[in-house]
Amino acid sequence: MVSDLNNPFFGDVVSGIRERAGEFGYKVLFSTGGRQPELEEEAIESLLELRVDGLILAGPRISKDSIDRVGREVPLVVLHRPTTGVASDSVTNDDVAGAEIAVDHCASQGHSRIAHIDGGIGAGSEGRREGYERAMRRLGLEQHIVIVPGGFTENRGWEGAQELLSKRPLPTAVFAANDLCAIGALNAFEEAGLSIPAEISLLGYDNTSLAALRHVSLTSVHQPSAEMGSMAVGRLFERIDEGREEPKHDVVLPSLVVRNTTGPVPGERA
Repeated sequence: MVSDLNNPFFGDVVSGIRERAGEFGYKVLFSTGGRQPELEEEAIESLLELRVDGLILAGPRISKDSIDRVGREVPLVVLHRPTTGVASDSVTNDDVAGAEIAVDHCASQGHSRIAHIDGGIGAGSEGRREGYERAMRRLGLEQHIVIVPGGFTENRGWEGAQELLSKRPLPTAVFAANDLCAIGALNAFEEAGLSIPAEISLLGYDNTSLAALRHVSLTSVHQPSAEMGSMAVGRLFERIDEGREEPKHDVVLPSLVVRNTTGPVPGERA
C-alpha cells in the first residue's frame, strides 16, 4: 500500500519492491490511499481480502493501532515511517539526521536565518522538524528558528513559502520537508521576484528525479528509496519464509546532494 502515487519518491520505492520480490518468485499487488487515512484503511482491507502472503505499508498515515492490528493478521513491514511495534518490522530513513545535514549545509554557507516549511502529518515530517530545531539550537541559532505549516505537496509548499514571504526579515535559506514541497516553494519565491540561490537558498528532501531535473537542480537530502524498498521485501520474507517473529527496525542514514539551489548567504536585505 503506497501512500502517494503522485510523489516520485514512492515510484522509486515501488521499483525496489518489485525487483526484489521477483527474485523471491512472488508477484506484487499495489494499492494506494491517496494520502487519506480512511482510504488507506480501505486499500489495506482490499489487499487482505485477496489473502496476500505479506504486506508492505509505504508511508502510511493510518493510526498506530491500525498498523498493529494489520500486523497481527499478516506479516507486515512499515516503510518510511518510524514504528516500534512488536507485530511488524520497519525500514526508515533517519529523518532527524537528514534535517540536521540540511541545516548544517546552510550554516556552512554563512546562513543564520534558516526557516523550515514542515511536512504536516506526513510520514517523516516530525523527525525532520525535530532535526531542524535540534541543529539550529546546536549552532546557537535558536533565535532564528522559524517553522511554517506545509505538507508533502507542491501546493502546501507554495502556501508555506507565502507565509515566509510575509515575514521580515526574510529568511536567507529555506529547508522544505520534501522535494515536492520545495518545488512549490521555489515557484512562490520566483513569482515574488526572488532569485534562487542569489537571494534565497532552498533545500528539499528525498532527492527524487524531480530534484535532478536540470531546470530545477534542487539541493536535496538523499534517502536510498529503491534500496529501502528492497530491504522491506527482505524483511518481509524473513517473516513469511523463515518464520521470524521478533521485530526488526532498520534505520538508513541519509546524505546530501548539493545542486544549484543553495549558495553563500546574500547581502543583508530589509
